[in-house]
Amino acid sequence: MEKNLITNSVQYSYNKNYTFVFPDIVCEKGEHLLITGASGCGKTTLLHLIAGLVTPKRGSILIKGNDIAQLRGTKLDKYRGRQIGIVFQTPQFIKSLTAEENLKMAVSLNKLSVDNVYLDSLFDTLNISHCRNRKTNEMSQGELQRLSIARAVINKPSLILADEPTSSLDDKNCREAIKLLRYQAEKLQAGLVIVTHDNRLIQDFSKIVHLES
Repeated sequence: MEKNLITNSVQYSYNKNYTFVFPDIVCEKGEHLLITGASGCGKTTLLHLIAGLVTPKRGSILIKGNDIAQLRGTKLDKYRGRQIGIVFQTPQFIKSLTAEENLKMAVSLNKLSVDNVYLDSLFDTLNISHCRNRKTNEMSQGELQRLSIARAVINKPSLILADEPTSSLDDKNCREAIKLLRYQAEKLQAGLVIVTHDNRLIQDFSKIVHLES
């Protein structure tokens, strides 16, 4: 099975007094992985390391066979933009743009062409077609979360990362968000890695990594 993510001996320090030492992780093509643990155990730090948003003190992070920890500058930005989709804990959009314009910008920033058929299917599948021409500050929290999923997958990445994607959602929207994330990952045959302290998600995943404090 093709492996979309392999981490090996990854460590990270915010200061000289404490170092996070993370377990090795393997996420195969199309596999879904849940990373859990209490606040302060390094869940979000690990996600940011995998996303290339911060650089590890030591260790390797292979995405589709390329060590993202060794990439810098524009090479890192280009690789991350095309291979990794990220759903942040708090939706982050340009408020002066519509939902559709935000998605198209995510494509153009990576110098890719917009696949309008795929764009249409995302709006339909995620049930946000009615928001297409709305500014993001006119959308509900649930709608913004679905738009975040659309943006994470718009460039058809090989790895989808989600940071506490259900923390602000009620039970119904929590189930729906996870269902949509898994569906989009399966459609792309992308690896899916979710970090969370939300115990509602544990029953939905067979592969779980628990980080100790």
